[in-house]
Amino acid sequence: MHDKLLQYLRSNHDFSQKEIERVQQYFEPVSFSKNTVIEEVGKIPNYIYYIVSGYLRLFYVDENGNEVTTHINCPPGFFTSYSHFISGTVSDHNVECITACELLRITKANLDYLVNESQTMKDFSISVFQHSIAYNENRSRELSALNAEQRYLKLLKDYPEIIQHVPVQYIASFLGMKPESLSRIRRKIIN
Repeated sequence: MHDKLLQYLRSNHDFSQKEIERVQQYFEPVSFSKNTVIEEVGKIPNYIYYIVSGYLRLFYVDENGNEVTTHINCPPGFFTSYSHFISGTVSDHNVECITACELLRITKANLDYLVNESQTMKDFSISVFQHSIAYNENRSRELSALNAEQRYLKLLKDYPEIIQHVPVQYIASFLGMKPESLSRIRRKIIN
């Protein structure tokens, strides 16, 4: 499982053999079945996950008891409730496996160790978090500037594989609409 992570790490950074060995040592391979909550609301996130295969979502339950999906991710990439993981605070979101998932995970303490021991890992970690911030800013802009159909078409263009693996109710919630609205949009596009 580490091969995909190592390929991802090496895509933009030059890691030494010693750094690669540390990554292999500290990133633990784990597998989870579909619909497994791997980080729970009300707890400090234990891990940041590298997605080898599968789909994850970040969600919370609103005051009406509805699940609100705020983020969906697929391989490759890192996933957790970032701000709570970084600050060591209690999360108001769950992390759930939408599909069966193969992941590599690392604790905050071990990630901090790798970052402190390696300038390359520090640079890589900064780029991951910068990417996360940019993604969230773009997502906020899209939610406010694009209408429902435009948001769905953009998702289709940017992440077409999500449509095949993620249930409609999660996609609709992620796009800020009801499943019925998404169904109408999909019918309109097909016709």
